Amino acid sequence: MKYLGVDYGTKKIGLAYSDDAGVMAFPLAVIPNDSGAHNRIREIAQEKQVQSIVIGHSQNHEGKDNPVMEHIHSFVEELETSAYEVVLEPEFFSTVQAKRFSEDAVADASAAAIILQSYLDRG
Repeated sequence: MKYLGVDYGTKKIGLAYSDDAGVMAFPLAVIPNDSGAHNRIREIAQEKQVQSIVIGHSQNHEGKDNPVMEHIHSFVEELETSAYEVVLEPEFFSTVQAKRFSEDAVADASAAAIILQSYLDRG
């Protein structure tokens, strides 16, 4: 099964994809979080032939949803209308981790790969 990983941000969205076996995650792209984001993600999901979308579930240190989760829940609802399975994967500081190993321009895609790899590793 192929997966698309998403690191949702209010300004930009990092994307990653898995190999055909659903074992390894790879950074893919960073897109602006604008009115065309849903359509672009659908296009990429179709192009990469993914069956499931994994989105980072952003929580604080107390395990409660961060303010950005309100936007993520709306985002998930929109994607679910496209017949993709959408899964929330707990994530903590994935963008901070990614910035340690990549340039700022691609850090969000690397963060999406970290989120997706975490999900795949638990599978």
